[in-house]
Amino acid sequence: MPGQTGQTGQTGQTGQTGQTGSTGQGDPDPSRAVYVISVAAELAGVHPQTLRIYERRGLLDPSRTGGGSRRYSERDIQQLRQIQNLTTAGLNLEGVRQVLALQAQVERLQAEVERLQAEVERVRLEAEEAVERTHRHYRRDLVPARQSALVFRQRPSRPGRR
Repeated sequence: MPGQTGQTGQTGQTGQTGQTGSTGQGDPDPSRAVYVISVAAELAGVHPQTLRIYERRGLLDPSRTGGGSRRYSERDIQQLRQIQNLTTAGLNLEGVRQVLALQAQVERLQAEVERLQAEVERVRLEAEEAVERTHRHYRRDLVPARQSALVFRQRPSRPGRR
C-alpha cells in the first residue's frame, strides 16, 4: 500500500514544516513519514507490538505527530524488513543493532570518501590550470636570440692545459 496516508489521513513528520498533506502517488521522498503503526507492521510483515519493541531497543526511530502518534516512512519499512531478515538469519536484537550501526558507519565513510575524491579532483584540476598558466607565462617571456644555428667547434687541446 505505498502512498497510503494511514488511518487518520495525516502525514505530519517531525523535522518538517509541521504541515500535513497527502503523499500523492508519485511522492519520491522515502523519509516522509506517512504510515501509522498498524499499516507499517502489515507492510513489514510483523506485529505492531514488534515495532514498539524495536523502537525501545533503539533499532527504529519513527517520526511522531504533534499528538505523539508514531508515523513510519518508506525508509523505516525498509529497515524493518532488514531487521526481519537479520533476525531470521539468526541474529539477536543486539546483533541486529550492531549490524545496523556498522552499516550506518559504512555509509558515512563512503560519503566521506566520495567527498574527498571530489576534493582531490578539484585540487588536481586547479594544479593543472596553474601549471598551464605558468607554461603560458614562460612562452611569452622567451624570445629567440637568433633564428640561425651557431656551430661551435672545439679547438684541439694543448699539452699541459686543460
